Amino acid sequence: MAPRVIVVGAGLSGLSAAHTIYLAGGNVALLDKNNFMGGNSTKATSGINGALTQTQVDTKIGDSVKQFYEDTLKSARDKARPDLIKVLTYKSAAAVEWLQEVFNLDLTLVSRLGGHSFPRTHRGHDAKFPGMAITYALMQRFEELAEKEPDRVQLIKKAKVVRINREGNSVTGVTYTFNGEETVAEGPVILATGGYAADFTEDSLLKKWRPDTFDLSTTNGAHATGDGHKMLMKIGANGIDMDKVQVHPTGLVDPKDPTAKTKFLAAEALRGEGGLLLNSKGARFTDELEHRDYVSNKLWEEKEKNQWPIRLVLNSKASGVLDFHTRHYSGRGLMKKMTGEELVKDIGCSADELKQTFKDYNKYYDGEEKDPFGKKYYHNGHFDINDTFHVALMEPVLHFTMGGIEINDQAQCLNEQGKPFDGLFVCGELAGGVHGANRLGGSSLLGCVVYGRVAGDSASKYLFQRVLNGSTSVAAQRLGQISLHIDPSQPGKVSVEWAQGVGAGSSSGSSDEQRMRQQSQQSAGPVMTQNGDSSDPAKVSKPNDISQFKVPDQEYSLEEVAKHNKKEDLWIAVKGVVMNVTDWVDEHPGGPQALFSHMGKDASEEFEMLHDDEVIPKYAAGIVIGRVKGQEITLEY
Repeated sequence: MAPRVIVVGAGLSGLSAAHTIYLAGGNVALLDKNNFMGGNSTKATSGINGALTQTQVDTKIGDSVKQFYEDTLKSARDKARPDLIKVLTYKSAAAVEWLQEVFNLDLTLVSRLGGHSFPRTHRGHDAKFPGMAITYALMQRFEELAEKEPDRVQLIKKAKVVRINREGNSVTGVTYTFNGEETVAEGPVILATGGYAADFTEDSLLKKWRPDTFDLSTTNGAHATGDGHKMLMKIGANGIDMDKVQVHPTGLVDPKDPTAKTKFLAAEALRGEGGLLLNSKGARFTDELEHRDYVSNKLWEEKEKNQWPIRLVLNSKASGVLDFHTRHYSGRGLMKKMTGEELVKDIGCSADELKQTFKDYNKYYDGEEKDPFGKKYYHNGHFDINDTFHVALMEPVLHFTMGGIEINDQAQCLNEQGKPFDGLFVCGELAGGVHGANRLGGSSLLGCVVYGRVAGDSASKYLFQRVLNGSTSVAAQRLGQISLHIDPSQPGKVSVEWAQGVGAGSSSGSSDEQRMRQQSQQSAGPVMTQNGDSSDPAKVSKPNDISQFKVPDQEYSLEEVAKHNKKEDLWIAVKGVVMNVTDWVDEHPGGPQALFSHMGKDASEEFEMLHDDEVIPKYAAGIVIGRVKGQEITLEY
């Protein structure tokens, strides 16, 4: 294969890097240890930041790149790296518009999150979380490229990178395991392996750097175990700000499973649109729009005062604006709609106490008095006890790791002397220093896209320079040292000799290349078949042909579906079809918990919020067992 860049990690940052390399004319191999692309990026709920975007200009938002830079600098506090923050903020509009123009994404809704001076967090009008909408668009395009241009674009899932290979200060590639066999992939390397906010392993980075957080729940997938950090530090890269772990204040507590280690996140937008945080006395205790670490600390203070549980409360106007979110969380049993009377009973305070909280808040809203907690920005009107509310229980959760591997503003990985390794680049949550001591909401997706593109550009330049200078891969150099000898006395026999005198044989590099070609896949996620073993990557390499999809004629009533409501016997109905997902919970990209909350139920509404209809015929055709009796099938594909 022609020289290429190896990208490790198929979340939004790795995908942004891979697409950038492809669009620059380079070849790319994308590896991921999971059986699905997307990482944690698909779970992002608030949107992507951008200053001076076309959307802001069209909606007459008077933001500036300088103000975004200042807001980020302030949030980063004493750990601010102005060079990295400048790249993040000054390239933000270009990142948003790249997504809109190249991937045809709608990012025309803008909201203001905590710590931002202006509304600058972009999302679309469609009924999907922005992280899923953005990441899925890049995944889908990458699938198409892997199918149409396999000589330029390779995707290998279930490829766990175990070593970064180098000669002196130059990185030459990676070694990964696939189906129990080691393969060496040669070329410049971009690592985009994510953070360590679910690193509960034996050599846990959380336990080492932030043992106080180790027992908290996490919003991250089980794959966020700091693999990239550990490999890079072994070869002399620098871990910086490793104690800077973001504990998000609003993890949704499931009343049925309050101690679950993995929790869903209540999007920052809920507080951004006017949601209030109330303690067990029905009182506010913080500016809901302060930085995440500040609000989390205020929640811990309330716990020390024995004033938990904490509730997030939305009035009817905010609930209407956030209809998508409230339906999603309610569908998972994590949020309830209630009257003021029911809210009083739920909290356990008196009606007068709650009325007073609302009365005081309305004065601050109208500017009659100053909020003692310092709140400056108000949205979606007054609170009235006669209104209806959406209410959820909250607790702080592990969410994001600001600490990571030291890079420069070209996304080059720095060695112990503070100089760049040759041919090694780092982006996404793995990169340290980009957000400093605290990350602003909406800047995780932005960091993925901006630094993914920077890493892709830098790696492409490095690759092209090597090709122009005649410096090719180790495998190619070996091939240049081969001599072929034809013996006239033995027709048909060719002996191969290495210039260094190594005995006859084939190069290990070429056998690695053959393995990579055999391992290449065209599917962004696991392809679910009734008899297929998803641990065998050969059976999950290509999506189903959608045109061949047919729903079985067998009919099941919703009452019959409801009987299959256990982890070991799990059916779900979606848009008129019935699926038996029992053997696939561990393969589900959203994690098992996402399926457990819909056991034996019709999950059509929640499905529509996250997925395009085509994912069922494309990836899950084999586990569709029939149709819902009395329902029309509404899947569009």
